[in-house]
Amino acid sequence: MADRPTGLDARLVQDAPIPLNARLRCEPGEVLALVGPSGGGKSTILCAIAGLRNIAEGRISCNGSVWYDSEKRINVATRLRRVGFVFQSYALFPHLSALANVMEGLGSGRNGGSERRARELLELVRLGGLETRRPSELSGGQQQRVAVARALARDPEVLLLDEPFSSVDRATRQRLHRELGHLRGRLRMPIVLVTHDLEEAVQLGDRMSILHHGQTLQEGAPHDIMARPANREVARLIDLKNIFQARIAGQRPGAGITALAWGSTRLEAGYNRRFAVGDLVDWVIPSGSVILHRRRRPSRGIRENPVHGRVESMVRLGDTVIVAVKVDAHAGYPLFMSMPVHAAERNSVAPGERVGVSLVRSDIHIMPALQPDGHDDANADP
Repeated sequence: MADRPTGLDARLVQDAPIPLNARLRCEPGEVLALVGPSGGGKSTILCAIAGLRNIAEGRISCNGSVWYDSEKRINVATRLRRVGFVFQSYALFPHLSALANVMEGLGSGRNGGSERRARELLELVRLGGLETRRPSELSGGQQQRVAVARALARDPEVLLLDEPFSSVDRATRQRLHRELGHLRGRLRMPIVLVTHDLEEAVQLGDRMSILHHGQTLQEGAPHDIMARPANREVARLIDLKNIFQARIAGQRPGAGITALAWGSTRLEAGYNRRFAVGDLVDWVIPSGSVILHRRRRPSRGIRENPVHGRVESMVRLGDTVIVAVKVDAHAGYPLFMSMPVHAAERNSVAPGERVGVSLVRSDIHIMPALQPDGHDDANADP
């Protein structure tokens, strides 16, 4: 007999009112972060899983139980789906105490058993001692934890979190991130997190799903997506700045090198057998992998994909500075690099100054060209 499937599995397709072509999978004890622009269908996906919104086509199952199947005309009622849902607004009853709010989630009346369970859940989210407080007497972070406790009161098989940290300040958000990390190890259920904050998705998600206009563009481990986006569209959505076009100039599998012709510059990247010589491709490199040539103490690394240009602009972000360099051999979009402020000052990096940089070969990622239009400036505004 085959093992019963575990986790959440969903495929959602429709043309209107909100277009969807989404596929997601989340294992027990795993956090799947849904990331993408506002209006891209992320919240609609959560509502479809919970049964709060009907979808034209697809299938939703959890731990082997089918909740929705358009072909077989299965559509399990919302009340029968074991789903815990934390809304962005938390949706707490303002006239009820924290304890009473959680007891409402239990749906079993005000008996001793339900009160005992509600107290256990408040302890689980570290709110013991605050049972009698109403939402107006709680901080934003405490309200969020009451909402989580109420969601867990249904003894759910999956926990859905819709932008749960967006209404609190940064310090509280960081504490709540730690609380979610504490909870996930104890809950052992699929957790689907909708967020517009990429940093949050990378920090909390075991896997990340990039959505745009309701379509799943890429799904995988966050750091894999950040380092190896599927295409230029994904690279833009995860805020990678250095996205360009080039042609494959050569393949040297024995040396582990794929050569790129970028304008009049020849670059070396890690070997990629997907492409043939002459193919137009998109390529990307993180700003942290563009290495400044030190003026007074040049390193051996300057021999790896060296390019030269003039500093076009600089933006300071805390202790880091983002530098835009207009590359001599490339007339298109500038090349961005990030470095500590003290390194920029020590090397006299300033607007108008000439600099040399190297592009780390192993961090150049080659992708299929989305628009084979012959241009080598993939970052230009559409």
